[in-house]
Amino acid sequence: MSDTTLLERLDGIEARYQEVSTLITDPAVIADMKRYVRLTKEYKDLERLVSATRRYRDLLGNVDEAKQALESESDPELREMAKEQLDEAQEQIPGLEEEIKLLLIPADPEDAKNAILEIRGGTGGDEAALFAGDLAKMYTKYCESKGWTVSVTSCSEGAAGGFKEIVMFVSGDNVYGTLKYESGVHRVQRVPATETQGRVHTSAATVAVLPEAEAFDVEINEGEIKWDTFRSGGAGGQNVNKVESGVRLRYMWKNPITGVSEEILIECTETRDQPKNKERALSRLRTFIYDKEHQKYIDDIASRRKTLVSTGDRSAKIRTYNYPQGRITDHRINYTIYNLQAFVDGDIQDCIDHLIVAENAEKLKAAEL
Repeated sequence: MSDTTLLERLDGIEARYQEVSTLITDPAVIADMKRYVRLTKEYKDLERLVSATRRYRDLLGNVDEAKQALESESDPELREMAKEQLDEAQEQIPGLEEEIKLLLIPADPEDAKNAILEIRGGTGGDEAALFAGDLAKMYTKYCESKGWTVSVTSCSEGAAGGFKEIVMFVSGDNVYGTLKYESGVHRVQRVPATETQGRVHTSAATVAVLPEAEAFDVEINEGEIKWDTFRSGGAGGQNVNKVESGVRLRYMWKNPITGVSEEILIECTETRDQPKNKERALSRLRTFIYDKEHQKYIDDIASRRKTLVSTGDRSAKIRTYNYPQGRITDHRINYTIYNLQAFVDGDIQDCIDHLIVAENAEKLKAAEL
């Protein structure tokens, strides 16, 4: 793309930036929370683009200035300075152009959200549950390295350890935009602890990463929610046994895709505080409904432009963890490394970076930038 064409794409960006910066200080806009949040997000995105645009225009100006100096100046020292300025600007321009092109592509509005991380043991029985437990530890360590907060919302332990199912809530900066690449089937090849003949078995676990639904994302008639309370089980002393801190909600909801009404049942015993458990159960209800309603949107996007990296298909095999070879392979981008132990200890950023680069390349191609 030529300088002129790119600059044409950037026309009007700064004017919109100024308009949005004024709007987000308007009391009428602030009172409309949904609009205010949307405009605040747009402001942050435009701020990055405007900053890059200004740097780009400055570099183009430096190129023109240096070229004019080389044409008009006869002083060797001034010509040398102009040559250095020209070389420096021309070296920086290609990288800045790529940055601007990516910023021009509309970001996924879900990326900045917190995420619900669900891991379920698949084929493989006890070994699958153990592998699901290993994945849970891997993601927990990775999230901690990012400074994110992880809390277990619910879990069902496997008979030999690990988890048949575990649901975690992850909060922090750009959580969903980072973890969304992990959705899919994860396959493990190793000798299970229960194997007496030393044979390598193949098992699997599924990972689903969902954006947290905010209060205004879905409409819930809270008056129609039926609440029950109960005493939590397990360890925790007298409070757990005597206080009805656990909550259970039942909610009738009409699936917009099937048109069939269905009852949603959610339990939460995460804290010893009943109001907090109610709040978290409501959050899970919003997320569940949001995910179902949002799936139609995801399917529509996937049908129009399936990306190599994130199609929204949670049944696709995305990665293999081969213990005998110490190998990790991500099948979407043919990414293979041989540091399996470090990977399962949470060192997964390099793989995610490669996935982001691959998806960005597809986005640029699709947008013809």
